[in-house]
Order: sequence, then C-alpha cells, then structure tokens
Amino acid sequence: MTAMVATEELTKNFVKRLDLAGKIAAGLGAGLKEQTVHAVDGVSIDVAKGEVVGLVGESGCGKSTIGRMIAGIMEPTAGRILFKGRALDEMTGEEAHRAKLAVQMIFQDPFASLNPRQRVAGIVGEAPLAHGIISRSEADDYLDEMLRNVGLDPAFKRRYPHQFSGGQRQRIGIARALAVKPEFLVCDEAIAALDVSIQAQILNLFMDLRETFDLTYLFISHDLSVVEHISNRVVIMYLGRVVEVAETNVLFEGPNHPYAKALLDEVPRLDQRKRVFQPIKGEIPSPLTPPPGCHFHPRCPQAMDRCRIEVPPLKEIAPGRLSACHLND
Repeated sequence: MTAMVATEELTKNFVKRLDLAGKIAAGLGAGLKEQTVHAVDGVSIDVAKGEVVGLVGESGCGKSTIGRMIAGIMEPTAGRILFKGRALDEMTGEEAHRAKLAVQMIFQDPFASLNPRQRVAGIVGEAPLAHGIISRSEADDYLDEMLRNVGLDPAFKRRYPHQFSGGQRQRIGIARALAVKPEFLVCDEAIAALDVSIQAQILNLFMDLRETFDLTYLFISHDLSVVEHISNRVVIMYLGRVVEVAETNVLFEGPNHPYAKALLDEVPRLDQRKRVFQPIKGEIPSPLTPPPGCHFHPRCPQAMDRCRIEVPPLKEIAPGRLSACHLND
C-alpha cells in the first residue's frame, strides 16, 4: 500500500556562517571556520492513510525539524518527501497546491503560533478564503462550523488570542489547520505546553477529529505515555537518525535497540514505585560533531568496536519492525 506521506533519506543541515569579524579573524589565521549542525541525517519513514505514527526522542534529536520539512516550512538539504507516492519537488501547478494544503502543522506553543493582532475570525477564516475553498458569502457559517468542531463557541470569533486560555488557544490552532481541509496533520509537541488535565481533553479531541475527518497524524512528542495512548506505530530517533520502528504494543512489550530500551525502562509505572530512577549515562553528543559509527555508542552499555566505526543500517528484524543496531547481527 502506498504511504500517504513518506520520506526517503531526508537530511537537514544548518550552516552557521562566519560574520565579518569571524572572516577577518580566519584570514589572520585564527582557525575559525563555518560550523554545520547535522539536525537530520538520512531519515526514511512512512505514514499510511488513517494511521497515527508517534515520533519520539530526546530534545534536539531532529523530531521537529522533520515535522517542519514534511509540512513544507523548511526545505530539506537532501532526500525526498513523497505525498501519496509522488515526490513534492516534482509536483507543479494545481497538484502541488493541493499537496501543500493537504499537510498542515499544529505547533507546540499555542500562543506564539497565533498572530496576536488578528482576531479568531481572521486566524481561522483567512486561509480557506485565500485558497478558494469557500466563498466570502460562506465564510461566516464555515468559521462557526470550524470552531464548533474543536469545541469552541462561535461567539468567540471576535476575540484576540490573549483573551483565551492555553487549551483554548490550541483549539484555535487546530481549527486553523482544519479550515483548509487537510488529510495529514503534523502535531509537533501539540500538548506539551498545556496542563495535564487539558492535555487529556486535547488528546481526546485529536482522536475524535481523526474519526470525523478521516485524518492521518504524525504525532511528535517526548512523552512516551502520550505516544503509547494515541499511536499505532512508534518511530524512535536519536541524534538525527531513526534507531527503531515498531507497532506501539510490540515496542512497549519489548524494545530492541539499546536506546529504546533505556527510554522505556525509565517510564514511570505504578508497579515500579520503589525503583530508583537511573537516567541514561552520559550527555547527548553535539550535532555539530556527531560521533562516528553508531551515534549512541558513547552512551551504550553494550557498545563494541564495530559500533564506533560502522553506521548500523536500519533493517527489518521482524515483520513491520525495524532496528538500527549491530547486536541484531
């Protein structure tokens, strides 16, 4: 089956250029040079229609960068993004326009992602008008419908973002994304900035909207309990690379990759209340100078000489399950 959205060897590097003073110093022999941040390193993932895929990893592993590239906010340095089997960079005209509208993003900070000078009516209603999805005569009724879909009173449409709570602002962000009739939503830590009780409400809203509008999600999060609750499959990343992919129940029953195992071992559980918390040893290496071979080897208790030299390929170890670890050999 063709995936709704897929990436092939997706790579993103950020280059820190030298300013004028740095160029002068470099010319005088100071040894300064441009620095490259390797944010995403050859990531290939796929999301089938109707599926919820959780993208998990520590801060700085490249999760949000992948989400922004899929949503068209950032251009990849290398690799391809495919929508329904067609590469986005090969699409033109109306096909490219439809593909861009079909993938929308919901951001982590529900205040920073909304224009503080625009009323809700403009935030939610501007895009469908601009893209010809609705006519001006339909705009008012369409806006009211979108707000009801996310659990907001249409009477709120004359208000500004600062007049809402965090949970209400996130609902506005969701309504804005839904207004252009997308098929695929990238949810980038969409509940991380909310209170725990509100998180549950927004999660339930996502699940309801999935059924109502036949949506597909890439759900980016560092909260494993949330991912376990909402996802069909989980993709685990470490320092720009995918280390394991598996169905949610399979992964949580027995992770394969040492990093995935270390993450799941430290998820708080009621049956392990007396267990002493032990974080993963060592610090995450800098993406400016990632370690050779397996990126996790400096922190891996099972690392061997091969891990320090050779990059482990992400390969199938069971039907529908992928892992990038030399121990599988």
